[in-house]
Amino acid sequence: MLAPIRNNPHHPASRLLIPLSYAAILGGTLTLVGTSTNLIVNSLVVDAGYPTLGFFDFFPIGASVTVVCGVALFFSSRLLPEYKNDTVSAERYFIDAKVDSGSKMIGKTIEQNGLRHLESLFLTEVLRGEQLLSPVSPKEVLQPDDRLIFSGDIKKVMQLNQFDGLVMFAHKNGLPLDNLTEVVVRTNSSLVGNTLKSSGFRALFDAAVVAVKRQGEQVSGKLGEVVIKPSDYLVLTVGENFKTRKNVAKNFIVISGVEPDNMLSGHREWLVLLGFFAAIGLAACGVVSLFKSMFILLSLFLITRCLSVSELVRRLPKEIWLIIASALLLSKALSEHGLAEVLGVLVSHSTGLTPLVGLISIYIMTWLLTELVTNNAAAALIFPIAFNLAESLSVNPTAYIFAVAFGASASFISPYGYQTNLMVFNTGQYRIMDFIKVGLPISICYGLTVISVIVLFIGL
Repeated sequence: MLAPIRNNPHHPASRLLIPLSYAAILGGTLTLVGTSTNLIVNSLVVDAGYPTLGFFDFFPIGASVTVVCGVALFFSSRLLPEYKNDTVSAERYFIDAKVDSGSKMIGKTIEQNGLRHLESLFLTEVLRGEQLLSPVSPKEVLQPDDRLIFSGDIKKVMQLNQFDGLVMFAHKNGLPLDNLTEVVVRTNSSLVGNTLKSSGFRALFDAAVVAVKRQGEQVSGKLGEVVIKPSDYLVLTVGENFKTRKNVAKNFIVISGVEPDNMLSGHREWLVLLGFFAAIGLAACGVVSLFKSMFILLSLFLITRCLSVSELVRRLPKEIWLIIASALLLSKALSEHGLAEVLGVLVSHSTGLTPLVGLISIYIMTWLLTELVTNNAAAALIFPIAFNLAESLSVNPTAYIFAVAFGASASFISPYGYQTNLMVFNTGQYRIMDFIKVGLPISICYGLTVISVIVLFIGL
């Protein structure tokens, strides 16, 4: 939902993105798989010799905080800033697409065709014969042979395939869009001063141009009639002979391959949707473990080519894995060397903690740590201390386990403690003070609700 909100011309993104992030955090607390934090806590519970947590064990507390914090967010929304949305940069890629004569888009407006809210692609111009329409009104009705000029992230170009009869310049050259390469035009290139159409680009390089970017200048008009200049950036869809052509190095500096975000269609689209919900449903009903259902689903995606091995490797969140692995190793070290147990005993005896004060202390420790580090690291580090403190106080460890799980998801004040906060931080042009102003009352309501529900329904 990030891109549609950011691209919405009617409402400032800064009024909506913080609530979007908070809603994602709160929604993640409802089930075992809603957030990776719950999965981390569950794995630590299993390692401690206790039975696995149920799929909906988190729901009573999660539903309570979602309702209470939703109401609090409604009243604190007046504190949300109103920053102007970013305008489209002239340095983004220029993409040309033509409305075919048999397209179902003909006779419908830009808004009706869904062209106003594409992810990271913006419709900047419509070229109709010799007439150039810019800016493009959402009520503009498309006609046969209209040229639609988009600007934005080239990786999102595959979105345009979902529109019936919308043909890109590269399509006419018979090359697919799943093998893209980014190049820079050399100053001594034979292309300089010529258009793509007049240069015979397809025959020269066994490639077709998908998009053009020119630093500091907005490219306009038909892609095939753009006059190439030195240092122009081109994204090419290439054929099998592109790399063996001797003239490639003479004309271009090859930067790298570009892997576009692919969009599934037909039976693969249904397989992904139904397969995901089936895997979650089977795990929720206890028919098969979550790990097994997800492993089978991933294998099915690879076999049916809904997901490629290269895409799987590219999308692995290596940084998050490193953080979680480091935190889990430290947690394991604390447990094996008895440090967590010693800390739990010392705290319980030296301060005379009651079970309720101990519960509140564990929640606050986890909450502060998740605001400073990350949610997963906070859960992994505090869990052994909480578990041993519960044993020292002879109280129900389940209460302390949920205090850690929900405390680790209580990141509302810092943009760095939770992934969704970080995602909206730059997009909404926020300042840290914006999160503090809006998030502080949410954090207070969240903490009071978590402690109250744990005491009332789980007990100490």
